[in-house]
Amino acid sequence: MTAPDRPDSQPHTAQQSPPMVCVRPARPEDIPAMVRFNFGLVKETEGASLDPSVLQKGIELALADPQKARYFVAECDGKPVGQTMITYEWSDWRCGWVWWIQSVYVDPAYRQRGVFRALYEYVREAARREGAVGLRLYVRDDNPRARTVYQRLGMKPSGYSVFEEMFVPLPEHGSHEARDARR
Repeated sequence: MTAPDRPDSQPHTAQQSPPMVCVRPARPEDIPAMVRFNFGLVKETEGASLDPSVLQKGIELALADPQKARYFVAECDGKPVGQTMITYEWSDWRCGWVWWIQSVYVDPAYRQRGVFRALYEYVREAARREGAVGLRLYVRDDNPRARTVYQRLGMKPSGYSVFEEMFVPLPEHGSHEARDARR
């Protein structure tokens, strides 16, 4: 069984507050902005940095193969100002695909202006249209602002914690434990 196909490439617009936000599937020309966004994301959430060549290659591979992941970009006035990525988890309990929302980032100058809401609504509509059984995301326990945003959009805490054993640590810093030890 394969992951769902890409949603149609028609942009979705939402007027939350000025400016107008347009969401669409990411394209190769978005890679420089997506690299910048992911650098910002890992700096804010992990206190780490990434190897630019590894990051760029990871994004390129995701764009080339929707079975790996799908990126979506939010634009204001034709400029990328936010992104999200989805990956898939098969749910045998629900007999369908759960879409995981990941790599959420909104340029700080555009936060609290409806950009993430537009991204989320676009992904939610695509997931429903393509028959997904639900959406999930993970958020750091020490990020109450993001938790509030997700709950306002209708998401609920799942009651589960995410555990991990990473075989390739982040460069320079390595893990959440290393980041937390620096605090």
